[in-house]
Order: sequence, then C-alpha cells, then structure tokens
Amino acid sequence: MGVKVLVTGGAGFIGSHLVDRLVQEGNEVVVIDNLSTGKRKQVNKKAVLYKTDIRSKRIERVFRKERPLIVVHLAAQMNVRLSTEDPVFDADVNILGTLNILEHAVKHGVRKVSFASSGGAIYGEQEVYPAGESHRTDPMSPYGISKLAGEKYLAYYTNTTGLRHVALRFGNVYGPRQEPEGEAGVIAIFSKLMLEGGQPIINGTGKQTRDFVYVDDIVDALMVTLGEDIQGTFNVGTGQETTVNECYGIIKELTESTCKDLFGAAKKGEQLRSVLDVRKLSETFGWDPQVSLSEGLKMTVEFFQAKAK
Repeated sequence: MGVKVLVTGGAGFIGSHLVDRLVQEGNEVVVIDNLSTGKRKQVNKKAVLYKTDIRSKRIERVFRKERPLIVVHLAAQMNVRLSTEDPVFDADVNILGTLNILEHAVKHGVRKVSFASSGGAIYGEQEVYPAGESHRTDPMSPYGISKLAGEKYLAYYTNTTGLRHVALRFGNVYGPRQEPEGEAGVIAIFSKLMLEGGQPIINGTGKQTRDFVYVDDIVDALMVTLGEDIQGTFNVGTGQETTVNECYGIIKELTESTCKDLFGAAKKGEQLRSVLDVRKLSETFGWDPQVSLSEGLKMTVEFFQAKAK
C-alpha cells in the first residue's frame, strides 16, 4: 500500500526521476515546483503538480489540502557560482524556503522529511579521502553554507517537534534530464556542447576531482531511506574520485567530438578534490551504486543525442 509523498522540485532533474519511481511503486505523489528550472513535461502524468515557489505563502494550501505523510525536499538554488555572486538570493531559497517547508510540514502532520544536502559542498576542502559523514563541515561557498544550515534546522525540528528526517549528502549527480545550462552538471554541459559541435571550456586545470554519481543510484538511495522510521545522515556517491579531465575525455570519445582541449579560469568557491565514503548507506541498507561512470556517461550522451534529433 503506497503512501502520499510530496516532492519539492519534482519537475527537475533528480525530482522527476524520483517521482517516476514513487508512482511506479504505487505511491500518491504531489509535486511543488516553480518551474524555474524544472519542466512541466517531465512530471509524471499520475502526479499532481502545484506550480508554486517553496518560499510562497501558498504552500500552506498545498499542505492543508494534500496532507502528505512524507516530504522529499529537493527544490533548491543549486548554482555554486550564483551563490557566490548573490549569497542573499541563495539563502532566501535554500534557508528560508526550507524553513517554510518545515514549518508547514510540522503544522500539517508530516511524519518525515528527506532532505537533499550536498556531500560535495558542505565538507569544503577535504582532510580525508573519501570523506565520511563525520568529516568536519567547512563549506567554501554560500551554497554549501545554506545546505549545512538546512541540515541544522532539520535537526532542530526533530529535537523540538519529533519530525523525523534523513539528510542525504549527494555527490555530483548526473544523467538524463539534467539541464546543460548554467552551472548545472559539467557532464550535461560537455555532452550537449560536444554533440552540437561546440567548444567546451574546462574550468581551471581540469585536475579537480568529483564523485560523479548516476541519477538512478540517487533515486535508489532516496527510496531505501524513505520509510518514516528511518533517520540519519548519509553520503550518496560512488566512493570513486574522477577528474574533470577524465570525464571530458570519455565524453569526447562517446560524442566523437573534434573539439580542442581549452582551459579557462578556475571557479570561485569550488574545492579541488571531492569524494565521498558511502559505506554507512551501504552497510545500513545494502545500497550500492549500480551504474559505472562509463555506463552512466554513455546513457547520458544517448539522452542528449535523442533530444537533439
């Protein structure tokens, strides 16, 4: 028997994949998305979509009418560069928006919130590789700070109201439906540009590393931690460190691009190495990433190829 789940950001990249899975497994799904980056056409036909902003007072009506049991909070300002240029906007969406959701969740009987945090951004420059959940948190960007604040507010609500929560610290998520505009994923940006015969620019030396994790593995992690009794903070990644240059090289082969290897200035607030220790999630739930980088990149490039036709 399914439950009613509210997904914020459910028209977006990760959210739309999660909504598909929730519907497929027989849950009632409600989506809140302002469609600033999400797309209406990506929302599963069986889900109910409310086009509204997580900062809006209209959120109250959605909670009152729908009364979800579980909330998965994915909606966010997720552009690291934009957060350094406009920290106030970043905090408005990621801190005040999250508080708006939490206040209504408590008021309208939600039992649990699953929160998308960032394993890349909140640890800052790592001291240990890979970083476990107990690694000190020292974010280098306002985005990382706002995600860490979200975790702290969740803990506060859990302590004072009994609202249960899970914080999932995602690595660098990539895959079909990722927006190649803006800061999004470097993989989406490279794929689209190379397929169009464009010229991507690698920020910095390209030797910076990331823990690239395929979107289906993220959805699996959200699903195994969804139960209302499950609580805790978990990293979600692959435990594999990959340089941006390696990624670039694989995509170049897959797209048969003849572009040059051009390097630009490094990005502000971006750490040099990032890789997550995912043993806690693996040992607690038997979750393991299923999709290798080469396989995931192939499926991502195929998605952009099909879209270009």
